[in-house]
Amino acid sequence: MRFPPQLRIPATYMRGGTSKGVFFRLADLPVAAQVPGPARDALLLRVIGSPDPYGKHTDGMGGATSSTSKCVIVGPATQPGHDVDYLYGQVSIDRAFVDWSGNCGNLSSAVGPFAIANGFLAPERIPRDGVCTVRIWQANIGKTILAHVPIADGAVQEDGDFELDGVAFPSAEIALEFLDPVDEGDAGDAGNAPSSAGLFPTGNLVDTLDVPGLGRVQATMVSAGIPTVFVRAADVGLTGTELQPAINESREKLAMFEALRVAGALRMGLIRTPEEAAKRQHTPKIAFVAPAADYLASSGKPVRASEIDLVVRALSMGKLHHAMMGTASVAIAAAAAVPGTLVNEAAGGGVREAVTFGHPSGTMRVGAATEPVDGRWVVRRARMSRSARVLMEGHVRVPAA
Repeated sequence: MRFPPQLRIPATYMRGGTSKGVFFRLADLPVAAQVPGPARDALLLRVIGSPDPYGKHTDGMGGATSSTSKCVIVGPATQPGHDVDYLYGQVSIDRAFVDWSGNCGNLSSAVGPFAIANGFLAPERIPRDGVCTVRIWQANIGKTILAHVPIADGAVQEDGDFELDGVAFPSAEIALEFLDPVDEGDAGDAGNAPSSAGLFPTGNLVDTLDVPGLGRVQATMVSAGIPTVFVRAADVGLTGTELQPAINESREKLAMFEALRVAGALRMGLIRTPEEAAKRQHTPKIAFVAPAADYLASSGKPVRASEIDLVVRALSMGKLHHAMMGTASVAIAAAAAVPGTLVNEAAGGGVREAVTFGHPSGTMRVGAATEPVDGRWVVRRARMSRSARVLMEGHVRVPAA
């Protein structure tokens, strides 16, 4: 039996922050995949190598983790005052499913360099040396991201001395600003929570969740960066200094966190029934916090309590993340800035414009500008620094079928 030759699609493989993914220009995709729908999802699944019952992504570009099973589509700006549209797909590893419900904060750092290198910005916008600010429309959630990209000799500077815990080698620093990062259009979509509650979709700084198998657990739920459910580590029998094996090798703990995530998603109004959570794996995130403590990061590097404000661990796509998701970092920054939240409590309380938190790979500093307006908390912007680098560019091949 004869089969047609594989499709050759221009693509770039990039690291952004502690994630990596396959980047496409919208116009380079097959026509059927240039619009949302089954054809696009099928293409990206095959590019990554999903679904893979062996959990290895041997026959695709994915890395069989939530941090490396990602695709990005960049196209001309559809919104005034922006340079590009950025669409992100989180590809499931073991299911034929692409989750479009949220952003990837880490890969956001690679969008600016990709846009510059692929001609999305007018040449006069790019300095010979200095910093080029790329205004990005994050199409998944309808928000603006400013990427401040270093330029040397008229091209993106990738090498540098900026060290990012969770990434083995230093690179050039890319500062990111997430403008008005609260996703008010998402909260309440399922009809269970008010969409006008701003940062806190339930209207409360702390809620009590009834979690099957666990009982009543207090939680702070926010919609900044990405919908996130925060609980105290001590309330779920943990210290907050755990590394991946302590969580990911325990079916009981993973099941507990999924039950917490589902309960939070229901209370936030993101889903109507528990069954819907299976089709919304990317959001909300679930995280646990604790006061600052000494521990050894996964690299063996000591993290001192005196160097951080709190410890945070977060799960992505059902597993403990090896570092911290960029979007969850925005949620941490916003929640830490508001006195009375569980995140602010873990950080020691008080008014905080920035915090340094410990994660499994080391530490990270994030900031957020928040203020109360008409009885609710508003986040004007959140800030962090990441780095990005092109790993490979050329064509990705997929079977024509």
